[in-house]
Amino acid sequence: MEPPDRTWSENRDVGHWGAMRRVRAIVTGRVQGVSYRASTADEAQRLGLTGWVRNRADGAVELEAAGDPVRVGELLAWCEHGPPAARVARVAVEELAPAGPEEGFTIRRTG
Repeated sequence: MEPPDRTWSENRDVGHWGAMRRVRAIVTGRVQGVSYRASTADEAQRLGLTGWVRNRADGAVELEAAGDPVRVGELLAWCEHGPPAARVARVAVEELAPAGPEEGFTIRRTG
């Protein structure tokens, strides 16, 4: 049996047991109406992460992402600037406990 801090992390090429990082991030600035959600989903999928992204009613973008800790860090670094038309003011990150296996990275409705 694996230790509780280890979980299944699926790399697109090869599945392996390894550490997993899961985060929630709130991105503020000019991040709605500039393809931030779609670009975030594309970047997360390119990195092999799972989770979701959505606009918030307050004008921010919220996302949860899980996967290889290095890849999650790469996504968070990308979120600091986002797509070309975005003007990111802040990315607030909250570490979350790993969840069960998830599939894909989706765009959710405004919440």
